[in-house]
This record gives sequence, C-alpha cells and structure tokens, in this order.
Amino acid sequence: MKGLKIIVLAKQVPDTRNVGKDAMKADGTVNRAALPAIFNPEDLNALEQALRLKDKYAGTTVTLLTMGPGRAAEIIRESIYRGADRGFLLTDRAFAGADTLATSYALAKAIETIGECDLIICGRQAIDGDTAQVGPQVAEKLSIPQITYAEEIISVEKGKIKVKRRLERGVETVEGPLPICVTVNSSAPECRPRNAKLTMKYKRACTVTERQDASEDYIAMYNDRPYLNIPELNLKDTKASEGEVGLAGSPTKVKKIENVVFQVKEAKVLSGSDEEIEGLMVEMLSNHTLG
Repeated sequence: MKGLKIIVLAKQVPDTRNVGKDAMKADGTVNRAALPAIFNPEDLNALEQALRLKDKYAGTTVTLLTMGPGRAAEIIRESIYRGADRGFLLTDRAFAGADTLATSYALAKAIETIGECDLIICGRQAIDGDTAQVGPQVAEKLSIPQITYAEEIISVEKGKIKVKRRLERGVETVEGPLPICVTVNSSAPECRPRNAKLTMKYKRACTVTERQDASEDYIAMYNDRPYLNIPELNLKDTKASEGEVGLAGSPTKVKKIENVVFQVKEAKVLSGSDEEIEGLMVEMLSNHTLG
C-alpha cells in the first residue's frame, strides 16, 4: 500500500506537577509564564504510534501540528528529533484563551490548510485541562470518524485501521475507515528517545518569529537548508473566523477560581502495634477519611 499521511496533534503544556499560587490569572486562564513548559505526556504516546506506522509502511510521513505561542515550536523540534518529518506552529494572538471548542475549530482549519491526510492522532487529553474533548471535536468539525482510548494501532490496510482500545474493564479491538482521528491513552507505549543524528541535523530548526528574535544572523544558512524552516500558520492563513477562535469563540466561562494549598498542621507517629493501627483506622472511618 502507499504511504500514509499522518498528522499528530500535540500541545505544549504547563507542568502541573509544579503548580504554585501564581498558576492562575485573575480571569481564570492558566498563567503559563509562571510554570515550566513540557510536551504533553499523552501526545508523546500518540507520536510514538505515528512513528511506528512510519516504520511499518514505507513512504509514510508524520507531520506535527501544535497551537500556541512562539515557544511551542520547541515540541515541534522535539518531535523531529524523534523521527517526525515536519511540523507546523499555529500561532496568533487571536487564538489566546481558547477553550476546547475554539481550539478544535482552529486546529481543524489548520488541518484543512495543510492538506490531505489519512490519519490524525493525538493524546487522549492534556494535563492542563483533562477534558479529553479536543480530539473528538476536531473529528466532528472535519466530519470524519474517530476512535478513542487507543492503546495500540495494530494495522492500516485497504483503507481501514484496526485499533486496540483500553477501557476501564478490559480491552477491545475495533476497525474504522480512513480518514479517521485516533486519540491515544497513556497506557500506550512510551515515545522513543531522540535520534542523535536527527538532533544534530535539526538542532537549528526554528520558526520565522524565532529567527527574528535571535541575536545571531543565520539567514544564509536557512536559505541553503530549507528543511530548517518550521512553518507558521496564523488566523489569516487558515481562513478561520475571528469570532470562533480565542476567548471570543469560547463559550466556557470561568466563574470562580480557588487556590487550595495543603498544609500539614499536625503529625502522629505510630509504633506499628495492632492497637494503634486499629485506633487510627477507627478515627479515619469516623471522620470519613476512609469510607
């Protein structure tokens, strides 16, 4: 069969393992500047599934698409280091503050701009929202079928994909027609590490915005090596409606936010005797810590 055209949707997210008092802004949006940015974990699982298909089917291309500010280009480079062929950064001030509905609309318009694809793969959800809505919403906006909770893409043959899904009470194997959108669980295999040769070849890959902000002048190098140019897409490029992106296109409104900080007020040391353990269990049951 001919090679597949795969688009992987990925997101650079704040590391929620390091959430502090400044993690949220007054308007209820995430203060991304206050948190270190990482590659969304389940999107890495999705990337690995795409790369396995590339290894299996000759001629397959893997394109990474991410929406975010200029610094989000870092996860495009990270994907290329691991084996992706190229990436697009969807960036525009108009996209800021988007909820899942506005995000999925912008991504769908970007996918249409990039062109034909056989398969869209993304992580089940992002750790900064935990909604698991963007992948399915993108599929709906593109009017294509979807398979969620994927643990393994078994095969893609004769215009059909076979996928193993991990559910709460077991697994199931399902098939679907191409083109299709697949969301991947964290139970899927971890993404492979960087390839040393690819890292050296693409370490200077960057977007136009990054080159403008850099102090070094490498214009000649980027002209001679076009593969180092990471394309950017904006609102105008995708022909998206300004009223359907960003805060303007986001029906989700934050009414109230509360920062909860857990503090230890007292400590109790047990000797390990049966009597003390039994007493602790009785106490925890009575205050509903257990049960």
